[in-house]
Amino acid sequence: MSWLAIDTTGVNCTVALRLPDGSEHVLSEPIGRGHAERLAPMVETLFKQAAITPNALTRIGVTAGPGSFAGTRVGVAFARGLALACQAQCIGLSNLAVLARQAGARPALAVLHDAKRDEVILQVWRDGQTTGPERRALNDLEARLIDLGGVDCLVTGTGARHVGAGFDDLGIENLDPAALLAMTGELSASDSPPTPFYARPPDAKLPGGVAPA
Repeated sequence: MSWLAIDTTGVNCTVALRLPDGSEHVLSEPIGRGHAERLAPMVETLFKQAAITPNALTRIGVTAGPGSFAGTRVGVAFARGLALACQAQCIGLSNLAVLARQAGARPALAVLHDAKRDEVILQVWRDGQTTGPERRALNDLEARLIDLGGVDCLVTGTGARHVGAGFDDLGIENLDPAALLAMTGELSASDSPPTPFYARPPDAKLPGGVAPA
C-alpha cells in the first residue's frame, strides 16, 4: 500500500509519499504562491524518486483547511482528480487536527487558525474529546477558551499569537509531513471526505453578485 499526502494550504507546497516497506519520500518548498504550477511537477518528481507509478497509490490524503483559499482549492481538486484516475481512496485532512496530533497528548489544547479580520477558527481537544471548529472574534476569544478548555488550556497554531500571555503557546504552526502521512493511513475516507473547509467565503463575486461555489 502506497500513500500520498498533499498540503498546499499555506506558504509551503508539500508532497509526501509512504511506500509499502515504510520508507518515506518528502518534497516541500516554501513558495508562498503558485501552488497550482508547482504541485503536479513535485508529485511527478516524487514518483520518479520512489520508482513507482501513480497506479500504485491506494490512499491520497490532502489538507482541506482552514488555510489559504486558493491553495486549499488547488490541493483538494488535484487530490480528487488523481484519486479518481488511480482508483485510490481520497481522505480530507483537517489542518487543525494535524496540528493537534503534532502537539501530542495534552489535558487541554486549543488549535487556532488566524482567519484575519480580527477572527480565528478555533477547535479544542480536552480529555480525549473535541469540540467542533468554530469562528470566534478576538474580543471574546480568551473567555471562549476558558469556557471550552479551562484556564490551563494550551494553545497553538497561527492564531495563537492573538491569545494573551495567560495561555502557554506551543508554537506549532507548520504541518509535519510525517503527521500528514500517518493520518492519511489512519482516517476513513467515508468519515473524512476531501471537502474544503474555508475560513470565510471568497470576497470575489461572479457577475450578478453570485458567490462562486
